[in-house]
Formats: sequence, structure tokens, C-alpha cells
Amino acid sequence: MKSQKEKAEQLLNLHRGPKILVLPNSWDVASARVFEESGFPVTATSSAGVANSLGYSDGQLISRDEMIDVVRRIARAVSGPVTADMEAGYGETADAVVETVKELIDAGAVGMNFEDATGNDSRPLFDMAEQVEKIKKIKEYTKSRGIPFVLNARTDVFLLQIGPESERLEHTITRLNAYHAAGADCLFAPAADSPDVISRLVKGLTGPLNILGRAGVPSIPELEKLGVTRVSIGSGPMRAAMGLVKNIAGELIETGTYKKFSEGAISYSELNAIMDKSPK
Repeated sequence: MKSQKEKAEQLLNLHRGPKILVLPNSWDVASARVFEESGFPVTATSSAGVANSLGYSDGQLISRDEMIDVVRRIARAVSGPVTADMEAGYGETADAVVETVKELIDAGAVGMNFEDATGNDSRPLFDMAEQVEKIKKIKEYTKSRGIPFVLNARTDVFLLQIGPESERLEHTITRLNAYHAAGADCLFAPAADSPDVISRLVKGLTGPLNILGRAGVPSIPELEKLGVTRVSIGSGPMRAAMGLVKNIAGELIETGTYKKFSEGAISYSELNAIMDKSPK
């Protein structure tokens, strides 16, 4: 088994190419094991997926302890690096966010998503200077732990449609470059979807770019050609799984047949075998 430091170094090196890093986000141990068994070298979590699976809507309503407990379970079950979506860090202050990072590292993770959305409509984004200070404190702490913790700094300018449309690209570049200067290892701009915007982000940013893969976004090979370093797919797999559950429910009620959960399902023995191969 690799040490946590070795896993952190592996994750950091995967951001240096030559291939794009693809992260299919998990929401529990079973999904993490299936993705790893399918050949993905890194496990990422979806904050929305984890929250929904535990009965919460998305938006930092789940407690830090509950979120980290799921990350801990996943980190024990997979052999590769784990990076966790920790929303805005589960704390208003830099010290509170650093405490989240401490617990996350203790849980076995070697990276995290860290967003600047507040969840408050009257103040949708944290001040840039405030976010920069938090990132500096995170990196100071992780350096003291001797782990090259991979911080994926996210801005929600596009996602929340902050300001006039004509100004969003420059606003995003300004924020993400400030986060990179503060120590962030990768830069995330969800809802930057068009090839033109993505290309301009790649050219304008000083660090590696993470794009959210979803309907309407260029394919992974196309993103790689555009110069994107990392693509994640957020809560998409979890919502797709719940869409199947909804279709199964509809079939059982309407026709009483079993086609929806019989076709394409992982067999009972195959899924048990995947779980049995969990390293811990």
C-alpha cells in the first residue's frame, strides 16, 4: 500500500500531464469501488451526491463530521488517492476551514475542492481577499503536515451567473489567478461550458484548469485538445443512478415487471467480488 504522502504526490503529478485527469465523482464506498475497479486512478467525491445520499439537499447543509465520515470510509476502501469536495470548507473563518482540512487529512484524503460560494443570496461569493487568506492558511497547514495536499480552488462566477455576462470571464480569471498565487494547485470554473470560453480560460489562467463535464460541454478528448488539465463530473453519476431508481419504481407500479433493474445491472457476485477486493 502506498503511504498517504505517496498518494498525494501521485495526485499532484497527475495534474502535470501528459494526459487529462478524469475524475468520476463518487458518493459512497460502492460507487468509489466500482469506479476504481473500472480503471480510474483517483477517487473524487461529490458533495451533492454524499449530501443527497444522507438525506440533505446540497449547499453545505450536511455537517462536516458526516461528510468527512463518508470520505474516511471511501479512503479506507480504495487503493489510490482520494480528493474530496468540501464545498466552502464548513466554516466562515480561515481557522475553521483549516480544521476541516486537518480532519480531512486525518481521514485519509490528499486533496479537496474548495469553493468561494457562500450560499447567501445577498452575498453569493466570499470576498476575493478573504478567500485568498483561507487558501494561504490551508497551504501553510498542509506544508506543516509534510503532505503535498492538492487544493482545487473553485469560483462560481459562471455557475451563479455573477454580474453582467460580458464580465464573467475576466472576473473568473481574476479570482482563479489570485487563488493560484495564494497556493491553489488547480483551478475550477464550473459552468464554463463553451469551447471559446474554455480556451480563453486556459490561455488566461496561470494554473491548471478543471472543467465540470456535463451535457453541452465538449467531450473529454476535445477538452484535452483545448488544454484542460482535469475534468470532473460532479453529482452526475449519482443523479443518473437515482434516475434509474425512479424508472424502476415507475415500472414496478405501472407494469409490475423487472426489466429496468435487470438489464445492465452489475451481478450480485460481481459487486460482491469488487467489494471483497477493497484494500482495507
